[in-house]
Amino acid sequence: MIPKNRGLTVVNSIKKPVESKSLTASKIIVGFEEETHWIISKLTSGPKDLDVISITGMPGSGKTTLAYKVYNDESVSRRFDIRAWCTIGQEYDKEELLEKVYKQVTGSDSKLSENIDVADELRRHLIGKRYLIFLDDLWDTDTWDKLKRPFPVVENGSRMILTTRKMEVALYGKHNTDPLKLRLLRSEETWELLEKRAFGEESCPNELLDVGKEIAQNCNGLPLVADLIAGVIAGREKKKTAWLEIRNNLKSYVFNSEVDVMKVIELSYDHLPHHLKPCLLYLASAPKSSGLQVNWPAQGLVEQTEMKSMVYFDNLISSSLVTFINEIGNEPFFLMHELISDFCLIKAKEEKLFDLISSSALASSSSSSHLMSRIVTFIYDKENFELDNFVLFSSTMIRHSVKHLYSLYITGDEMEDHLSDICHLRDLRLLRVLQLSPSFIIVKDSLLNEIGMLNHLRFLHIGTEVKYLPSSFSNLWNLETMSVENEGSILVLFPIIWDLLKLRVLRVTDCSFFDMDTDEPILITVESKLENLRSLSKLMLSYSNETEDIFERFPNLQQLKFSLKESWDYSTEQIWFPQMDFLTELEDLYIKFESSNSNDSGPSVATNWSWDFHFPSNLKKLWLFNFPLTSDPLSTIARLPNLEELFLTRIIIQGGEWNMGEDIFENLKYLGLFEVTLAKWKVGEESFPILEKLELLRCRKLEEIPPCFGNICSLKIIILTESPQLEDSALKIKQYVGDITGGDEFHVRIS
Repeated sequence: MIPKNRGLTVVNSIKKPVESKSLTASKIIVGFEEETHWIISKLTSGPKDLDVISITGMPGSGKTTLAYKVYNDESVSRRFDIRAWCTIGQEYDKEELLEKVYKQVTGSDSKLSENIDVADELRRHLIGKRYLIFLDDLWDTDTWDKLKRPFPVVENGSRMILTTRKMEVALYGKHNTDPLKLRLLRSEETWELLEKRAFGEESCPNELLDVGKEIAQNCNGLPLVADLIAGVIAGREKKKTAWLEIRNNLKSYVFNSEVDVMKVIELSYDHLPHHLKPCLLYLASAPKSSGLQVNWPAQGLVEQTEMKSMVYFDNLISSSLVTFINEIGNEPFFLMHELISDFCLIKAKEEKLFDLISSSALASSSSSSHLMSRIVTFIYDKENFELDNFVLFSSTMIRHSVKHLYSLYITGDEMEDHLSDICHLRDLRLLRVLQLSPSFIIVKDSLLNEIGMLNHLRFLHIGTEVKYLPSSFSNLWNLETMSVENEGSILVLFPIIWDLLKLRVLRVTDCSFFDMDTDEPILITVESKLENLRSLSKLMLSYSNETEDIFERFPNLQQLKFSLKESWDYSTEQIWFPQMDFLTELEDLYIKFESSNSNDSGPSVATNWSWDFHFPSNLKKLWLFNFPLTSDPLSTIARLPNLEELFLTRIIIQGGEWNMGEDIFENLKYLGLFEVTLAKWKVGEESFPILEKLELLRCRKLEEIPPCFGNICSLKIIILTESPQLEDSALKIKQYVGDITGGDEFHVRIS
């Protein structure tokens, strides 16, 4: 365990290698070969200007170990007149630290008098020297501002290295070189470390090989854990039974080690601002597939704005406690290392933030204590269910315990139909988040009415089969997110929807604005608008006077998903398409076209290929499904100035040919063609100037990928799925790019 106030760790002169008593000294250093060469090249070559090389990464990722490896490289030590390595930590004394650096630079051991400005003296001795200063474990930008003054900005190739857990600090200290965000160890690198610690220069016996590699895999790439487990292995018998015991009890070794891994993580946690701590802890309970759609706002953990949530996410990512993944063409999502997740779960339980309980636990004598957390996830198990002890049922014992609940999520076995009628939520008056998994219960009228009385609700997810929302939903004036699964039915939104003025996200399996099966007049007042609505899906739209300008009622939409039923518009003599160009905030749009073989109001889709698209200019992602298209509407799409991702699925191309002519997709980074009836594709040299990813799935009529894709410098990958006839042209493009660039950065993935 490295103490918080470590102070100065090590010093050395140009000819003398580092003699460190820190943890790095005794470590076997493996992996990070590419990163090592990259840092060495930045230190020993490049501009004469002073440069700062920053290494950032999560707790225990090996930042200091990598720095140690680079710092002692022979080519680095020869390069500089003066080298010094100082570890700062969270608690430090500026004057004391600078004085120790001063002693390294001057070679003096005598204490400086109090009237001497250490920073000025240090600066005076560094001027004219090519120096390498290593500041290890820097925690904030203020510390950098306080420490950087003595180091002169000279043009002699001097360098500084920073290690920090916070990307914000790394970017703040940047001069010319971008920070290196340190990856985790690969499985083979972890195994190399374990093998060297256990056997030295010898190889692992075959009978231990499989279990050894399993242990390496279970270290999850964190060097701190790998080094810790390597020490455990080195002290055990080289027998399979002993190694199996290590494999089966890996976490107990980690949690009970002298080098307390949890405390290393806790350093980062303690350094978080107060408002970010519950956000981090809550992430550990969120399903990783949820992407960035976490319920911080609903839980009252952040203010209800997407901007605020993203700022918080950015801060957690900067702290290296959360990793952000965003592969072009897919939804962004976060990753959290298993050990950080374990730490968060332990911490959340200590602070009674959230809890995960089962039917059997709830039915025990201490059931009320399980419900003292603010956020409860309940897994319903028929085998361990007692009627009187279930949170959704009226019970004196439970009523007292759940009054404070902010969030309740229930999933598990399907509830028996005869029991669902006696479910009650009336006592959960402070509830902000309610998620009733449809696998557990299909909510009916009586329970819907009770939900409508929970006027503190901000987030609601239910499954139901009703056609209309009950009038009690008008009380949900705080509701911000509503998600309804209603497979097989269509939920009619009007008129209740107008009362939910704070609604920002509305997701329904299938919904419509009004009931098309009745002849009753539809009354919509002029002022009816939902100004706060940002995401709406999935609508069923068909042409009528009432729907012509319907989206004007939702002026700030950012995401929209709807199905368009084929209907003929006599005013334009073509299939009707809604006006959307006034939706200036809209960025993501998904549209599915549902054609009709017998349409009384006009010609069938089979003979009509004309579309009058009016897409908003700010659109970044467009997904069209089942549309019949010609080159003209495709040209309209190409003119969208901000479009970055285009998905065309089951698109019927007239004549099977897409001739792009002079069409240019200026900002398109991703293009996906899925089951498109495209046989010939004529692409111009400048059609996709910044395309990064091309994905083709079951495009079985297309004869080849146009060779000019090989001239797109930005293109990184072509993905082919069930399109074997395109493999040759894709591999030719890869070969061409390799011959031109001399590298292997371009990839073809075939499945």
